[in-house]
Amino acid sequence: MAKDDYNVVVFKILTYLYACLKRTTLFDERVFKQIIDKQRIADEYLTDILHMMTEEDLITGLVFAKPWGNTYILANEYGDMKITSYGINYLSENSTMSKVRDVLKDNTGLIGELIKMVL
Repeated sequence: MAKDDYNVVVFKILTYLYACLKRTTLFDERVFKQIIDKQRIADEYLTDILHMMTEEDLITGLVFAKPWGNTYILANEYGDMKITSYGINYLSENSTMSKVRDVLKDNTGLIGELIKMVL
């Protein structure tokens, strides 16, 4: 799976937000961007992923504007998002999320540490 694959990005976001909910870590935008490997993800792609996650009720707290066409822009800060109970269940019970977890769990970076702490 590519680092910018939709399911990989969703897994990383949900894992980080779950760690924040459990108070294992405090939300830090710099760390959030590092976890999701932001330098490899286009802003528009990340916004689309966050919008889809909001529409799927995986996360809450973000506000989107649609100023033209099918383009969404984030109208508030990343730190305003929270994982939902559905997002927690999706993270722990979805078969695709399990596959991503299996690939990333031995990662020596921050995501590997978070997986060990919260999942």
